Amino acid sequence: MRLWHEFLISNLPRQQLLGQHRECCALRGNGWGKKHKTVNYVFDYNPHKLFLYHCMIMEEMEIRGYKPNNIWKNRYYRGKKCLPWEKQDILEINYQNLKCVYKEHDMNYLKECLQNLENKGIIII
Repeated sequence: MRLWHEFLISNLPRQQLLGQHRECCALRGNGWGKKHKTVNYVFDYNPHKLFLYHCMIMEEMEIRGYKPNNIWKNRYYRGKKCLPWEKQDILEINYQNLKCVYKEHDMNYLKECLQNLENKGIIII
């Protein structure tokens, strides 16, 4: 489980992009709060940040011609087997000029992600 650095989203191969969508869906749903060493930081923030990151993924999917279910564009939606977030659980913050959703997605994390992809035989320049 990993959230790729935001700068890589537009260059992710199909498999990683679609996998990222599945990861976001799982984390937004019953996976919320289930610790995993590479994504623990996500749970330190309001769930709205994960929603915003997921929107970046879905936007790239649509650019490539994929059609993610529009229900995931509802910030409160958490999946078929999970109750939606309550309004008070979601801090609706304007992230219009946002480059990185998570402060952990710094240059070191970008290098780590690039190395991870390279280990899979994927070179992104």
